[in-house]
Amino acid sequence: MSEKTSPPENAPDARERIIEVAADLFLKQGYGATGIAQILEAADILRGSLYYYFPTKEDLLLATLEWRKKMFWPEVVQPVFDRLDDPLERMFGILDGYRNLLLVCEFQMGCPIGNLALELSESNPRVRQLLAENFDNWKNAVKGCLEEARHKLPEESRPGDMAHFVLTVMEGAVMLARTYRTIECYDQAIDRLRDYFDRLQSAATEWGGKPASKRHQSAHKK
Repeated sequence: MSEKTSPPENAPDARERIIEVAADLFLKQGYGATGIAQILEAADILRGSLYYYFPTKEDLLLATLEWRKKMFWPEVVQPVFDRLDDPLERMFGILDGYRNLLLVCEFQMGCPIGNLALELSESNPRVRQLLAENFDNWKNAVKGCLEEARHKLPEESRPGDMAHFVLTVMEGAVMLARTYRTIECYDQAIDRLRDYFDRLQSAATEWGGKPASKRHQSAHKK
């Protein structure tokens, strides 16, 4: 009982270690297939310490989703932004990160949030809310890239809708690549996505560089 009324030694480190270990196990084998005993062993922590922070396994799940949300920018986005300047290439750089993950793990793991969303779509409202917030995080990063690239796209483009579309393509591509165990599924989808954005950029300007919407207005006046 005393273990639950006072924090264990090195409390912040212990809590963070539990979350990181659990998040990794949930990614590799799913939430349902991950047992508390596995988490305790991997984190090298006592059962009482785990229950001090997370009275239930679902409490730990919620903490990992909050952690994923917090770590998305520094772990997924910032490394791409540090090496690429063009906003559209940054977007494709983020997508390339998922391609690399598929190859490194030999198609055993996909998108951490996508995996859990498929498994836990009928879970409690707070879990669904945090899954949605993680997806929103992802879309907001891509939306920012698209807003920065507005000068390259048709004026009527809607970055928010386009970011939603990009997320849909990525999640579907990851799922198919994992199912077929080939990166070609992922590459085909992302190649089509790049072609789509190439066409948008071509449509946005004419030979003289006039925005497409202005060109259409001029055509109507003639």
